[in-house]
Amino acid sequence: MNVFVDVLASAGLWEAVLRIATPLIFGTLGALLCERSGVLNLGIEGIMTFGAMIAWLTVFGGANLWVGLLAAAACGALFGLLHAAMTVPLGLSQHVTGLGITLLASSLAYYLFRLAIPVQGTPPTVEPFQPVDWAWLDHVPVVGPLLAAQTAPTFLALAMVPILAYVLAATPLGLAIRMTGENPHAAEAQGIDPIATRIGAVVAGSALMALGGAFLTLSAFNSFFPTMVQGRGWVSIALVVFAMWRPWRALLGALLFALFDAYQLRLQAQLGKEVPYQLFLMMPYVLSIAALVVMARRARVPQALMQPYRRGER
Repeated sequence: MNVFVDVLASAGLWEAVLRIATPLIFGTLGALLCERSGVLNLGIEGIMTFGAMIAWLTVFGGANLWVGLLAAAACGALFGLLHAAMTVPLGLSQHVTGLGITLLASSLAYYLFRLAIPVQGTPPTVEPFQPVDWAWLDHVPVVGPLLAAQTAPTFLALAMVPILAYVLAATPLGLAIRMTGENPHAAEAQGIDPIATRIGAVVAGSALMALGGAFLTLSAFNSFFPTMVQGRGWVSIALVVFAMWRPWRALLGALLFALFDAYQLRLQAQLGKEVPYQLFLMMPYVLSIAALVVMARRARVPQALMQPYRRGER
């Protein structure tokens, strides 16, 4: 019993929680933005993979780390534009289109990576983001040391939560996005263009998703390999439901899943010889599913989610 408590009380665990949660925060916020406008984006897994690759390749080619993040966001936005172009004005299946985007982006990421970097025994590396060097964090009680161990993209992810919450709740743009996701015909009657609103939301949301992938290669690791996203995109889709389509709850869900994941990694190191490691690997997913079931019973889905909008129809 002491092992479980000691691991939970260690500072290293909570530092790892923020690191693990960062790509989930980006991915969940991106998926949430898409879905609040009425579009399900199942291309997230591929978009995150391509974002990870293009960010790494940009920095490997000599660019600044921040330029790598911008390159990832731009490519994510392009994939979002492709997804939106097929699902919004054309009204094609959001499920099929999203899965096609995932297959296209993942395959294209590996293809371009191998064009640039031939097969090698050890993948080449770049110099990643370093922990922030902000002296004022030393004076912040409890959370100061935890934050001082993080890199700049983590702070960017955390900053996006209140920004997106404010935009959705307190701005005309946010109202247009929410109204389009609930009743696009009513939005049209108020002078809002549902097609343009949905396309813009999907493009912006996909850019956020790609930043989640970029974090993996430019901060969490320093190289790229095709399977590095490891289902984080699908977890983000589930976390949107857990969050009930609210940014602050999305942050909570990402931190909760990251806690489960970081906790099992440390328990695996402590008890790996006594308990099969597969039990530890499944623990964050089992606990997340349990939390999802509890929260999903009270979730209110955007009424027009996955419903194609055709101008003039009722």
